[in-house]
Amino acid sequence: MNDVQVIPVLLLSPRQTAKALGISERTLATYTKSRLLPVVRIGRSVRYSPDDLREWIERATEKKCGDSQNCT
Repeated sequence: MNDVQVIPVLLLSPRQTAKALGISERTLATYTKSRLLPVVRIGRSVRYSPDDLREWIERATEKKCGDSQNCT
């Protein structure tokens, strides 16, 4: 049997993040520099947490209902 272990990705590189978000690396750099996106810095390296990105997307998602309605 093959004992290959799958290691989950904890942090994404800028290239991986831009691709996952469907934006250019330049736009990602602009968002990062202006602190619009959560970032993890390890020395000079910049990385992005998939969980933080999901939360950022959820907060950025426009809700299509009024204050008195229940948004789901």
